[in-house]
Amino acid sequence: MRIAIVGPAFPYKGGGAHHTTELAHRLAAAGHDVAVESWRAQYPAFLYPGQQTIDDPEGEPFPATRRALDWRRPDGWWRTGRSLRSADLVVLAVLSPVQVPSYLGILAGLGRRARTVALCHNVLPHERRPYDRPLMRALLRRVGGVLVHSGEQAALARTLTGRPVTVAEMPPHLPAAAKGVRDGGVRRRLLFFGMVRPYKGLDVLLRALAAGPADVALTVAGEFWGGLDETRALIGDLGLDGRVELRPGYVPAAQVPELFDAADALVLPYRTATASQNVWMAHEHGVPVIATRVGGFPGQVRDGVDGLLCEPDDVPSLTAALTRFYAPGEPERLRAGIERLDDGPLWNAYVEALTTP
Repeated sequence: MRIAIVGPAFPYKGGGAHHTTELAHRLAAAGHDVAVESWRAQYPAFLYPGQQTIDDPEGEPFPATRRALDWRRPDGWWRTGRSLRSADLVVLAVLSPVQVPSYLGILAGLGRRARTVALCHNVLPHERRPYDRPLMRALLRRVGGVLVHSGEQAALARTLTGRPVTVAEMPPHLPAAAKGVRDGGVRRRLLFFGMVRPYKGLDVLLRALAAGPADVALTVAGEFWGGLDETRALIGDLGLDGRVELRPGYVPAAQVPELFDAADALVLPYRTATASQNVWMAHEHGVPVIATRVGGFPGQVRDGVDGLLCEPDDVPSLTAALTRFYAPGEPERLRAGIERLDDGPLWNAYVEALTTP
């Protein structure tokens, strides 16, 4: 089958680019003729305040990748769609409703020459704007089918379209350079890792840290989409100045093992979630996870076996989880319960879900 994936790839960074690239490799390994249509300029800077690109690839770039799309050139959207008319399947990787106008332009150029699937990392953003729903409705009603990563996301997609909606669990797509093995010992340090946005609940974690074991420290490593000054002020107000290390900015893959090696647990205090790679990343480094019962976390974290679960947006619940985690012998026991994931079956099922009409 001739398959085109339209989505971010190197030099773009982050989970979306990793997923597009790994998906292309997996489809090619399954015998398909695959090409990636990526971006020369994906978003205007005011809509994506973080660092958009990196200088060195994290993982193996997919060789058949073209980088011609530009958010400023609608004529290029149509031309790209026209160039894909010989494909059997065109996959649109949807990370944000901001992409919808360009995807509608591609679909206009494509016409009805190929089967089309919207691969939605999130059907709607966690922090929504008034235009998000109408944009996503316009896109999902135009494609032939929709692929999402959870039953909850499928239900949301079905409120926007009558097109077929398929659910497939998102497989791990970690760059090889980011994998490592956590050695023994208790550090009395926790890790909050990744982009910092309100829905991820860092403020809840800080309040729980202040109320929990007094000798436990926290490292916060990732890009702040606003709120850095407010976070520093909250740290001061809570008396945590000596216990919280802020490392704002994108963390290159080469620096990830050191962060996880210094932590006893990764904490994911999200208020809402869909699919996340962070649990698998922590487990690849031998680190337990403390997470809220949202999104896919309850299916990834085995409560009391390789991590702990607590309630979302609930400081006492997270405080109790931190206290429970640091009971004598508990960090070591939970670390011993981690099982490395065989991602082959997950990827096989994902490829089948995407390629089966």
